[in-house]
Amino acid sequence: MGCGATCWQVLVYVTFCCTLVFVNAEDPYRFFTWNVTYGDIYPLGVKQQGILINGQFPGPDIYSVTNNNLIINVYNSLPEPFLISWNGVQQRRNSYEDGVYGTTCPIPPGKNFTYILQVKDQIGSLYYYPSLAFHKAAGGFGGIRILSRPLIPVPFPEPADDFTVLIGDWYKANHTALKAILDRGHKLPLPDGILVNGRGPNQTYFTFQPGKTYRLRISNVGLQHSLNFRIQGHKMKLVEVEGTHTVQTTYSSLDVHVGQSYSVLVTADQTAQDYYIAVSTRFTTKILTTTAILHYSNSAKKVSGPIPGGPTTEIDWSLNQARSIRTNLTASGPRPNPQGSYHYGMINLTRTIKLESSAAQVNGKQRYAVNSVSFVPADTPLKIADYFKIGGVFRVGSMPDHPTGKKMYLDTSVLGADFRAFVEIVFQNHENIVQSWHINGYSFWVVGMDGGVWTPASRNQYNLRDAVSRCTTQVYPKSWTAIYIALDNVGMWNIRTEFWARQYLGQQFYMRVYSPVESPRDEYPIPKNALLCGRAIGRRTRSL
Repeated sequence: MGCGATCWQVLVYVTFCCTLVFVNAEDPYRFFTWNVTYGDIYPLGVKQQGILINGQFPGPDIYSVTNNNLIINVYNSLPEPFLISWNGVQQRRNSYEDGVYGTTCPIPPGKNFTYILQVKDQIGSLYYYPSLAFHKAAGGFGGIRILSRPLIPVPFPEPADDFTVLIGDWYKANHTALKAILDRGHKLPLPDGILVNGRGPNQTYFTFQPGKTYRLRISNVGLQHSLNFRIQGHKMKLVEVEGTHTVQTTYSSLDVHVGQSYSVLVTADQTAQDYYIAVSTRFTTKILTTTAILHYSNSAKKVSGPIPGGPTTEIDWSLNQARSIRTNLTASGPRPNPQGSYHYGMINLTRTIKLESSAAQVNGKQRYAVNSVSFVPADTPLKIADYFKIGGVFRVGSMPDHPTGKKMYLDTSVLGADFRAFVEIVFQNHENIVQSWHINGYSFWVVGMDGGVWTPASRNQYNLRDAVSRCTTQVYPKSWTAIYIALDNVGMWNIRTEFWARQYLGQQFYMRVYSPVESPRDEYPIPKNALLCGRAIGRRTRSL
């Protein structure tokens, strides 16, 4: 849908100072009210139980501008607890609002919770999703777009329209059946198909006016597979990745790994007819493909010819494309200063963390781990337990910062980290699958990736000039990916695989970025309206 289709979501737009959070009086507010329900959906032609937001599948887009305050009142009309998380929204100084179980108490059935977010110093294409109980396999996701402020230059002309494109693999089975398979300790079968904006083959249309240029904000909101995106007869100019303006390279197809978001410009410069938009799985023995339609407004012909082919199992092709995606150093970001003004390559590292993924059986059930630790949730959200100083919920340091070689074991794994440290993280993948890793609360520089085992000598090939800054990165089979990250955001932050069954079965942990100074300069206090659960029941947040 185009930019104007869901502007009804913005119920109120005011500029007075709100007493709920520490924000600047000049930053506008946008108010949303969402009702989360189950409903019948038929994305692959089979009736399923889907998660709807205000009756919509996928959910409504969130439109915002840098520094806007988003007040999102979520009513949980499901018969079980529910949470929404905001993929790529950094929640500056405010991990309480992150919407994952390590930071936020679930919304009970029949109750509501108001998220208070600020998209502080951010732009770009992101998305939201449900974070509990394998709900993501039922829907409840939608696009987030953060526009630049009016006086901040954008490095390309304003497009004729701006479309959200949510792609992802999909099962015909209800999410409850998939969750039951995982709970029994088994692996999931291959997905049944691919959706584009919640619909199956040839069910989604994008209308272009001849000669005009359009922006497509593509997010892979699926459960496990990397997807290749391409448009019959058209090129795509990449302009933004998860909040970073990129060098404007033109591609005929683009690999979008699970959890990732890209913005491309497409010009309607071909003969007036309809064209296939093709999306297919990467690195799978059985290739799943779906299509949507690019429709010229004066089209004289329906789609025809073969569906455009794309890469299938080629690793080097994808690796070379990933290396070609770089930051546009001269473009402004959320602020008017160029994106290259922060010289990440000249800062001394204070720590190296190496994270190694693994799969194994624990107590006869399938589990997944990082550095041999398979995460199990505590009875109380970790951030809330930390705030109230409730002992026995977790132990800082229970997540080792290097592989230990131990047999896989279960724990509520938390990595301790110091505020304002500048850290190198190496993701090492010894398996034959493509991994995709996300860090909440941050963007990071993807400085290097290659095959084999990472060693200190691997730093010689790092890109220390214009590496792309993003929040989700892939790690190729039997390969490594290295990132630099400035730990400037105090809080409890989830680090996880975006392979959703693996995340559910333990391949995640939390990073506690800690400042000994308990000041709102470093971290906001717990929200007044925070839900309390587990061992925090009966405690008080702050007086109203």
